[in-house]
Amino acid sequence: MAKYVFKPTDIKELKDQYDLVVIGSGATGLVASLQAHELGLKPVIFEKMDKLGGNTNRASSGMNAAETSVQLKHHIVDSYEEFYEDTYRGGGEMNNKEMLQYFTTHGALAIDWLADHGIHLDDLTITGGMKIKRTHRPASLAPIGGFLVTELLKLVEKQQIPVFTDVHVDKLNQTGNVVDGVTATLGDGSQTEIKADAVVLATGGFGASKDIIKKYRPDLVDYNTTNQPGATGDGIKLAQQVGAGLVDMDQIQVHPTVQQDTDHAFLIGEATRGEGAILVNGEGKRFVNELDTRKNVTNAINGLPEKSAYLILDSGIREHVKALDFYDHVGLVVHGESIADLATNIKVDSGNLEKTVSDWNTAVADQNDSQFGRSTGMERDISHGPFFAIHIAPAVHYTMGGVKINRKAQVLADDGNPIKGLFAGGEVAGGLHGNNRIGGNSIAETVIFGRQAGEQSFKYIQDTKN
Repeated sequence: MAKYVFKPTDIKELKDQYDLVVIGSGATGLVASLQAHELGLKPVIFEKMDKLGGNTNRASSGMNAAETSVQLKHHIVDSYEEFYEDTYRGGGEMNNKEMLQYFTTHGALAIDWLADHGIHLDDLTITGGMKIKRTHRPASLAPIGGFLVTELLKLVEKQQIPVFTDVHVDKLNQTGNVVDGVTATLGDGSQTEIKADAVVLATGGFGASKDIIKKYRPDLVDYNTTNQPGATGDGIKLAQQVGAGLVDMDQIQVHPTVQQDTDHAFLIGEATRGEGAILVNGEGKRFVNELDTRKNVTNAINGLPEKSAYLILDSGIREHVKALDFYDHVGLVVHGESIADLATNIKVDSGNLEKTVSDWNTAVADQNDSQFGRSTGMERDISHGPFFAIHIAPAVHYTMGGVKINRKAQVLADDGNPIKGLFAGGEVAGGLHGNNRIGGNSIAETVIFGRQAGEQSFKYIQDTKN
């Protein structure tokens, strides 16, 4: 089947006025535009890069939600309260409670909204810091990000929502204290002003901005990043120009499992561990509960002399994580016909690795990890050859901090009052995740707060016109 290719709108079709300007073409921006369009607005999407989808393209595990019909089909009984508690505890109890309450009670609605639009996430896995399977993903087990961007773009195309690439928004324009448009630089270098009744910031985080990281977390400035090159905090700078408050800017997540022996850092998604993989150190021994929070797993790897580790898995686990085919295709996966073989190929002691895997298989059989207390991702052991290993180390992955918003996706000034006409959602906004984001919560955030930004911008425009 031919791969779907979305064609951005020709710049000649750019108008000087739209109901809603959406800045950024990741899942938040695409969802916000679709939701606003369905309510009757005429939105436009501006993307500064030549490629659409932003960091969403790089998401691999899934989308968290509780009390979904999908969970019930899998005989899993979950609750909003447990979802809230896992996320609150995982975020060091620093999460904005109002945003978290909205988030955990709207995940199931977001899954339904996607399904109503023909985007089905019918399979489940689990990520670190969660106690229950609530990470929804496509039945094909395809990585969630690329799947979601492709399907959302098909809908955007069908609804004829204009999407312009190579458009860099330089400034949010205001009349009085109301945001009513943007100034942007086009691909040919010319600058233009576009009027709008409201603006949505969906620009992502600042994980690829050495400058902002250096300002707030100089200790992380030398880390590699999993982010696409456009994740440079543009939305934060735009929001600050009009007096927006910032929150949790020093809270930057380092993802523990990133393959970075090549020119490009590849995130090895949490689903790999969620489906049964283990981590071993340079001696071929386990050293951590692999499905503890990202923060704790990162700290454990950084505590090793080599500051890196190996993911170990077998053919059975590989069948449940389709992304592994891609990792293998680009040369990140080491193979071994037996565990001893694999140990030789990754230069660890074969006796140690064989004992580690044997002990782990016993733990899975007994459903009791007496060594590290792991209680999830233990549905399958590591016994079906051939066997595989991926060398990983931590890298900057996600920025929990950002623009201050409320549960209505309204951007707030330092004094807590909404800035009229300005909305935000996704990684550009701070506060939801506290000091650590749980895997699967970022995609959920893009859909939940993307919808909310679309809904609330519509309501705001209606209210100001009536």
